[in-house]
Amino acid sequence: MKRSTQLLATLAGFAAASAIAQTRVEMNLVDIKGVGASVGTVEFAPAQGGNGVVITPKLKGLPPGVHGFHVHEFANCGAKEKDGKLSAAEAAGGHYDPKKTKMHGGATGNGHMGDLPPLTVDAQGNASQAMIAPRLSMKDLPRKALVIHEGGDNQSDRPKPNGGGGERIACGVIAAK
Repeated sequence: MKRSTQLLATLAGFAAASAIAQTRVEMNLVDIKGVGASVGTVEFAPAQGGNGVVITPKLKGLPPGVHGFHVHEFANCGAKEKDGKLSAAEAAGGHYDPKKTKMHGGATGNGHMGDLPPLTVDAQGNASQAMIAPRLSMKDLPRKALVIHEGGDNQSDRPKPNGGGGERIACGVIAAK
């Protein structure tokens, strides 16, 4: 009896560790009216060796092309006023920047920790290519938002701030663990 109790406790520990090890984010279209239809999910898991996180999108129904992709500071995908007009998913705040660098440097640069590799969407509107964010860890993610921008991201603050990705077109809240 004692041995089976120990075995159950061990299995429960593995299950809890596995739940912490991965995070799934439901992604939805966003506009100034708020949160809209689902476009799929994005999964986060620790990278092998503990260096960063692996990001695996399972998305559909997005505009084809390259899009800015970032972890934002607040777990809120609602519209909010910016520069005197409503802006989609603006309640997510800016790019996650715990070191207060105030600069965009891409996934491997020295700027925002929330800068991710660009998201590539195929001609059918699907994105499924896994990527690595080497500077993030799983503990950085809870209570943040994941945002997809309408345009590409040049991984710089020039000629436009934050990579020039433009409007926010999809967003998902990363739940607290």
